[in-house]
Amino acid sequence: MKILLDFLPIVLFFGSYKLYGIYVATAVLMAATALQMALIYAIDRRLQTMHKVTLALILSFGALTLALQDDRFIKWKPTVLYGAMSVALALTLWALKKNFLKLLLGSQLALPDMVWLRLNWAWIAYCAFMSAINAYVVLHWSTDAWVDFKLWGYVFPLVFLIGQGLYIAPHLKNQGRT
Repeated sequence: MKILLDFLPIVLFFGSYKLYGIYVATAVLMAATALQMALIYAIDRRLQTMHKVTLALILSFGALTLALQDDRFIKWKPTVLYGAMSVALALTLWALKKNFLKLLLGSQLALPDMVWLRLNWAWIAYCAFMSAINAYVVLHWSTDAWVDFKLWGYVFPLVFLIGQGLYIAPHLKNQGRT
């Protein structure tokens, strides 16, 4: 059920874009994301920081898109989000000497420090890649192609998360052994 909730805004955005265009799709994305966050809050009684940032960016970039009738704003939102995540993970690691992923997930996963460090670097690289690829698509492809990329581009996070799981799995198996 939660996976359906995760995909709800993008599926509604895609469908409304194909039927009505980018501006209706942007309004639908804004409403669907607000609804998604309300449902997540109702279920979990809290929103994670990432949820709050995503909602704020979608609402602000969406509002600019609608108010100015300029689709560049909504198209640049993923670039800004992923870029900010990459920079935040890197700065936390370099400047604060803290591993944000370990701080976030360390209570749920007991992994060696080197594994946490590699995971953090993988997330930095992944977010930088996603930011760059979205920027490339925005700059060089049509809005139609960008919307298709947004839907089918969900392959990237799925592959990345599966890879993360495969990397973590051997370390989790070792936890149960004494």
